Amino acid sequence: MPARCLLYYITDRSAFLGDESARRRRLLEKISEAARAGVNYIQLREKDLSTRELEALAREAVRAIRQAEKLAPDPWALTPALLINSRTDVASAVGADGVHLRSDDVSPQEVREVWSCGRGRLARAGSPQTPLIGVSCHSPSEVVQAAANGATFAVFAPVFEKKDSPATPPNGLAMLAQACRANIPVLALGGITLANARSCLEAGAAGIAAIRLFQENDIAEAVRTLCA
Repeated sequence: MPARCLLYYITDRSAFLGDESARRRRLLEKISEAARAGVNYIQLREKDLSTRELEALAREAVRAIRQAEKLAPDPWALTPALLINSRTDVASAVGADGVHLRSDDVSPQEVREVWSCGRGRLARAGSPQTPLIGVSCHSPSEVVQAAANGATFAVFAPVFEKKDSPATPPNGLAMLAQACRANIPVLALGGITLANARSCLEAGAAGIAAIRLFQENDIAEAVRTLCA
């Protein structure tokens, strides 16, 4: 098992109650909570938003993370990296740390080319020279390809059956273990709970990625449980 479990919170504001304003406010509260609790990565995955709406929300997410960093009791605590789902342009414009790509998305090399353009550098003076790039993978061969393409890490899914898509067959722990043999950190996703997360780490996963696990639980307590 990894010495320290990597944790990846994937957002879904539609899961919160209320109107659009209330859902966005609740989402930003969860992002701030995740930042204070020690989550390593946060993926803004609000795919239904227009470019303008996504950019506005992403800027608020960046501010929420920076504010959480200022209020952190431990000055040496790591600030989570913010990744924008599939939108390199938005990520570079708002000062995010990178992007998360679909399995059929553009290549990591294309992301780096966009990131290194003048617009990206001007938009974020303090940005890393190389963006963090996560890639969704659904088979061991896709994980191997993500590693060959220079992705930062792979998110392998679904490991377990998902409540919202029971028709999608889970890959299972044996397939996860095979995927984790690739030369890249692999995070487990899909049906992950506090009860079964340990089995994913024992199978070789470098960490856990989830939506509900973070949004439906106290994140600080979830982090303590997962990293125990």
